[in-house]
Amino acid sequence: MEQSSSLLNPNAYTMDSPHPVYAMAFSPSVSSPLRLALGSFLEEYNNRVDFVTFDEESTVFRPEPALSFDHPYPATKLMFHPRPIPSSTSSLIASSGDFLRLWQVNHDGDGAGKSELRSVLNNSKSSDFCAPLTSFDWNEAEPRRIGTSSIDTTCTVWDIERGAVETQLIAHDKEVYDIAWGEAGVFASVSADGSVRIFDLRDKEHSTIVYESPRPDTPLLRLAWNKSDLRYMAAILMDSNRIIILDIRSPAIPVAELQRHRACVNTLAWAPQAPRHLCSAGDDGQALIWEVPAAAAPGTTLPPEGVDPMLSYSAGAEINQLQWSAAHPDWIGIAFASKVQLLRV
Repeated sequence: MEQSSSLLNPNAYTMDSPHPVYAMAFSPSVSSPLRLALGSFLEEYNNRVDFVTFDEESTVFRPEPALSFDHPYPATKLMFHPRPIPSSTSSLIASSGDFLRLWQVNHDGDGAGKSELRSVLNNSKSSDFCAPLTSFDWNEAEPRRIGTSSIDTTCTVWDIERGAVETQLIAHDKEVYDIAWGEAGVFASVSADGSVRIFDLRDKEHSTIVYESPRPDTPLLRLAWNKSDLRYMAAILMDSNRIIILDIRSPAIPVAELQRHRACVNTLAWAPQAPRHLCSAGDDGQALIWEVPAAAAPGTTLPPEGVDPMLSYSAGAEINQLQWSAAHPDWIGIAFASKVQLLRV
């Protein structure tokens, strides 16, 4: 892995990885330097999760090979425990793929340390095989809860302290592609059936459909729930350059549709501290930062030409992953091919 600063953009810092990168997670620790977990995307069983730190002053990436671990199949998502213990030298990280796994990462400083598998969470009663997990989300308000989404149409809520399933719901009519927590007991999901649905664990028999794609069975691939303003969600459709912004108080009709990407959008993330800022990236190689319009007052409409992004960055290659650091909100991470870039915003 190498570090270099982009000559084209002084606020972009690039690291070369030995393999294609898909999953990416920022550590939520504010005290340490920026730490990233990076999951490989190799079309084989043996994959990797690597760790790297980034020093904001020297702008140097430092790999932490002692912390790297082998991962079965490519990880579809990585997340650090949302509430790190202050001054702790260890952290918990979760990964999804064939199963949900929890890993203890002990970083002793100066690149030393090790990672070890803590648990494999498998809800399949019949065999050692299960339907692959497309995504998961760690509940910030109730960190013992992780919700997973699967191609078998279900969402599963795990109590990771007990290592047991709290509940499993048939969430959609087709594959579930993403899941996001809103409150401690409320989550939303998107599916190949083209709908966004909200579930409340206090009433598991019912769900609220807040959006359905206008063309029947157009899959929705990704969902981001705005943690700074839980009224708002953003979703992306398969093979589409549009980002759908939803206000859950007025379901069915999007507040806005952001359409400035020139190819399909792959990933998106709300700003951790600015309630109406959103970043998206896609196959056009662009990372765009938007100021999402507030919900229109009755009788008013958005301009017919749509909304323009506030900022744009061109990576020059298809971007497949994007994360906005909650602990260091001036930094966005993107991944394309075998490169990871940190963008200062």
